[in-house]
Amino acid sequence: MLPLDEVALNFNPASLAILNAILAVVMFGVALDLTIVDFTRLLHAKRAFFVGFLAQFIYMPAATYLLILILQPQPSIALGMILVAACPGGNISNFVAARANGNVALSVSLSAMTTLIAIVMTPVNITFYGRLYEPAAGLLRDIAVDPWQMAMAVAVMLAVPLALGMLVRARAPALAARLRRPMQIVSLAVFALFIAAALAANWHYFVSYVGAVFFVVLLHNAVGLAGGYGLAWAARLDEPDRRSIAIEAGMQNTGFGLVLIFNFFNGLGGMAIIAAWWGVWHLVSGIAVAAWFRGRDRSPAPSLA
Repeated sequence: MLPLDEVALNFNPASLAILNAILAVVMFGVALDLTIVDFTRLLHAKRAFFVGFLAQFIYMPAATYLLILILQPQPSIALGMILVAACPGGNISNFVAARANGNVALSVSLSAMTTLIAIVMTPVNITFYGRLYEPAAGLLRDIAVDPWQMAMAVAVMLAVPLALGMLVRARAPALAARLRRPMQIVSLAVFALFIAAALAANWHYFVSYVGAVFFVVLLHNAVGLAGGYGLAWAARLDEPDRRSIAIEAGMQNTGFGLVLIFNFFNGLGGMAIIAAWWGVWHLVSGIAVAAWFRGRDRSPAPSLA
């Protein structure tokens, strides 16, 4: 069995082009739900936005780096952890925030804004922390990742379809209303099936190596959820805001992460397996945390008698 750092998942250029196009369609469908208000809303919640930004793009990558120093994982696993931590929040986080009785408006606004900010912050965090951890720095040098090229690709895959979807919503709201739900459901389903097909083609690698990342992902995800909540608690935000920020920090857009891995890292095995297992696990942990929060809301207040 090959060392994990030498494994490259099989994904041909034609499939990669289709995957990029599907991600763009997914983002377009998401944007049909967004308006300028979703961005300007943050102007009236500056503290919550600052904490959300801090949790997503400062705390999560830095905490990930410290976790890597403690665990000393294989270089490709470390680079996968850094990449996942550098991704913006996933769209499913809005659904989970609603299930957790969080501030859904804040969750939607943070997801939209962090997607735009990711154009700059995702490549910066990947290259900065990847080069800071010397074992992973060797892989970055071998692959020759260009941060500027990555930023341009992120802009094309995320920002352009986001802007087009919002434009359709603003100029043709009736059309956007008809397209919104079917497009979101179909595009996300196709995206999920395409990723599943890519993993199925490399299933022997996934089964062989997932044990090496199983508990790493569980711990990494817990660091995101707990840290996001802790930062919001330290900033004295309201409980619904704390929950939304925790979920945004702990539920990353791993589908986008996999696209970056196939585009820029040649399907590097450790990175892909980290992102794939994270994509499964954060759904489980997110829904479990949401249920726990709802359970707390239903629990009677303790008696003082």
